[in-house]
Amino acid sequence: MNKGVANAVGLALTSLLSITAAAQNASAKAALSPSQAVLTLWNDVGRKLIAMAEDFPEDKYEFKPAPAQRSFADQLLHVAGSNDFFTQVAKGQKPLDDESGGHYPTKAAVVAYVKKSFAEGAVVIAAKGDQGMTQSAVDAESGRQLQLTDLAYEVIEHAGEHYGQLVVYYRVAGLVPPESRPKKLRLCINQTF
Repeated sequence: MNKGVANAVGLALTSLLSITAAAQNASAKAALSPSQAVLTLWNDVGRKLIAMAEDFPEDKYEFKPAPAQRSFADQLLHVAGSNDFFTQVAKGQKPLDDESGGHYPTKAAVVAYVKKSFAEGAVVIAAKGDQGMTQSAVDAESGRQLQLTDLAYEVIEHAGEHYGQLVVYYRVAGLVPPESRPKKLRLCINQTF
């Protein structure tokens, strides 16, 4: 077999393996239980916001695109406070309001709080499982009854909205958000046939 044909066959096999792996991945995702689906989304938005919290320059943590808006740090604290709200409700505790920037005066403190809020929420979701996440809870803001799963999805959506706002903060500050940066592509084509 000549080298050109061997390379073409190798590339075709690599593509076929990639397609097979992608199909298996899609199948695995479809098999998630309801609480696993919530946990996956919770962790995904958490990963994105934690990456921003760690990446954004400390000297810009008080940056606001406009004077009436929250600072970058205040946006993160607001998200973490909402996460805590979910966690406390899920544990049957009275929610506390702990978004005060005075409690978190440095970037390191804000990052630690954001990480803690997502980690604690993830532990609760995993511990509750499918049955526990169907328990009813009272939304303190609206007074309505809803399942913990629904409350978790509301908090996840809320975090996603603030993620979008923080993307704008990055852009206005002349920076590129971590998720928008080019990813390194790893190819394994250097195979000998």
